[in-house]
Amino acid sequence: MPRNQQTSAYTSDHFISFSFDVERPSLSVRILKSTSSCSTAPIVDMAPAISRTNRVWSRREIEGLIADGRKIIIFGDQVLKADAWIPYHPGGDKSILHMVGRDGTDEITALHSEEAQAYMQKYVIGRVHGRWENFLPPIQGGIFRTLVSKDDDEIEDASSSGQSTPPSLIFDTEHRGDEVRRRRVGNDTPISRSSSSESESEQFESVEASTAHAISSDLSKYPRLDPMSQDEVISKYRQLDEKLRSEGLYQCPYSSYGVEFIRYSTLFVLFLTCLHYSYYVLSSLFLGLLWHLLSFLVHDAGHLSITHGFHTDSCIGIFVADFIGGLSVGWWKRNHNVHHIATNSPEHDPDIQHMPFFAISPRFFGSLRSTYYDRVMPFDTAARWFIKHQHYLYYPILLMGRFNLYRLAWSYLLDPKQSPRKGSAWWHRYLEMTGQVFFWYWYGYRTLYLSIPTWSSRIAFLFISHMVTAPLHVQLTLSHFAMSSADGGVHESFAQKMVRTTMDVDCPPWLDFIHGGLNYQVVHHLFPRLPRHNLRRAQKYVKEFCDDVGIPYVIFTFTRGNQEVISRLGEVAEQLRVMEECRKVAAKDLIEGHHSH
Repeated sequence: MPRNQQTSAYTSDHFISFSFDVERPSLSVRILKSTSSCSTAPIVDMAPAISRTNRVWSRREIEGLIADGRKIIIFGDQVLKADAWIPYHPGGDKSILHMVGRDGTDEITALHSEEAQAYMQKYVIGRVHGRWENFLPPIQGGIFRTLVSKDDDEIEDASSSGQSTPPSLIFDTEHRGDEVRRRRVGNDTPISRSSSSESESEQFESVEASTAHAISSDLSKYPRLDPMSQDEVISKYRQLDEKLRSEGLYQCPYSSYGVEFIRYSTLFVLFLTCLHYSYYVLSSLFLGLLWHLLSFLVHDAGHLSITHGFHTDSCIGIFVADFIGGLSVGWWKRNHNVHHIATNSPEHDPDIQHMPFFAISPRFFGSLRSTYYDRVMPFDTAARWFIKHQHYLYYPILLMGRFNLYRLAWSYLLDPKQSPRKGSAWWHRYLEMTGQVFFWYWYGYRTLYLSIPTWSSRIAFLFISHMVTAPLHVQLTLSHFAMSSADGGVHESFAQKMVRTTMDVDCPPWLDFIHGGLNYQVVHHLFPRLPRHNLRRAQKYVKEFCDDVGIPYVIFTFTRGNQEVISRLGEVAEQLRVMEECRKVAAKDLIEGHHSH
């Protein structure tokens, strides 16, 4: 085959020559103008064109794109422009917005199938050279500069080098704490703070001191945040992922689901049998336990860890969550994806935003603005009362947790902006709404109204069946409430953040079914798409990884874990009481001082 292939074309007064280099793919174009003597004179000689996907972007140029509103994410050495994908993303817009300006390689790999990753190639606009230094995403308060002047030396340097700006090699612990505090003070005004009275200023200083202490405590226990230390964590984490794949742990053990199906069927038959023979209390207990176990199946389907097929697992999740349980798997996906990216962040993680009932950090005393709900979480009179007693109210409130899930489901389904409006998942919302109608038909009408004769029995059945699912809400909060909620900053690796903010629960193998994999939350957060029946096998490798990189791996028994959660809630309640007492004393001294004059 000839090294260069050439072809030509004529117009009325131009001769165009195309030359294609086969060995080194490039295209040269020469446009020649005809003369009366049939001689030619070159007008344009274009150099080999660089494809759009091979363009090298500097960090400063990417900052300018983000300042202009572009949703830029780094994936490997590729630059993804995700603007056009947001309306199609099945996991919602928020999870994408939290990755803008960041290297999302590990997050994308952990949460997406290989097919989805391949599909992302259509959004590649170029590459970066060198180690990427993360920006703070705009949704989290990051501030970006536009490319306003070509004469700006800094812009010229960044653009010409094509290199990502390297981070400093050493992060001093004390300096890092100060850096985080300065960033928060600068950015909290628009994003997290709602008022600025003198007393609130004093309260803010106390909260900031507590936050700084938490950050300093974390930095003393975990690998440093310098590039060398974090690169080692990242490298070992990726090696662990390859090991799990080679061990076949990403393959779903369908025989285990056969056992689960026997449990589901048994509970369903017991529920109907007891209902038929008017044993309403027993019937409600069996139904509640069935809902409890089916929630884990929804969790598996939401992570596509059953068949690994998007529509198949989504339909499984919709059938179980909406048709059988009255919940919304679409809401769960949107919520849960953000939780997996911004784990235990008071401003960003909806799984710990339970104001006015619970606060796991004094930072909630500052009326934070939730970037997930796009509203302020007011620290008002009701919140003060609940939080001062939260360690006593924890279990009673969780008994009512399922009713709140109904509210969240309908708030999602009735708001078309929250669900995918385009793409292959556009019809999921309508199927879910059909499922909601079906649920209230079989549960509300056929079961509660037609099958149970008295209102007292109906109300008892309603509350018992829902309260039996409370252990699920305990499990959901257990893995995170007692763990760190401090902000490690943009330089912390995905793997380190997941282990730092999550704990596992130790239990015998025969009890795994009642926990549904939620007792392996550290493993799950590192590898969300790993089938839950393989989590126990993967746990030993995760422990070895944590020992290897020096990240503390936290695991408690179920009882000890609950004690840790109650202790954390009690500590925050005590901090609030102390702050209020100090404020009362200060106010009294001020009044007495005025009277003395």
